[in-house]
Amino acid sequence: MVKFIEGGLDASGLKVGIVVSRFNTSITEHLLNGAINELVSHGADENAIEVIRVPGAFEIPMAAKKICSRDKDVIICLGAVIRGGTPHFDYVATETASGVASVARDADIPVMFGVLTTDNIKQAEDRSGGKFGNKGAETALAAIEMATLFKKLQPLT
Repeated sequence: MVKFIEGGLDASGLKVGIVVSRFNTSITEHLLNGAINELVSHGADENAIEVIRVPGAFEIPMAAKKICSRDKDVIICLGAVIRGGTPHFDYVATETASGVASVARDADIPVMFGVLTTDNIKQAEDRSGGKFGNKGAETALAAIEMATLFKKLQPLT
């Protein structure tokens, strides 16, 4: 018989690190609040959630790497990179995604990507609590599922 292993949505007992960018704070605070509310509504203890604020999205991977060793079950990375009139968006968005992916590959815990990359502020607003939901909350749900899955995949001792 085939054995299926999957995570659940019970955040009880999880220790969560959230790295959030201060740049575009009107967006990132909505993402952060959505993530925290989702974690708590699924049983996480607020005292087990640590929020690390960084200046911008580019700094998210550096902080995520540092806190992977701080007795966490999962790291959630939140930010908003909004296209402007220069190529700066492309560099920041690409390096942020690549950096978080690199940290995730090297970590023994899930490192989740909840960084919006949008063409304009309206798209960011729509995805941080507007008509397309809250991607911070969605990332938190995925984080709970991955953290509980990783606990099931621990080596037998």
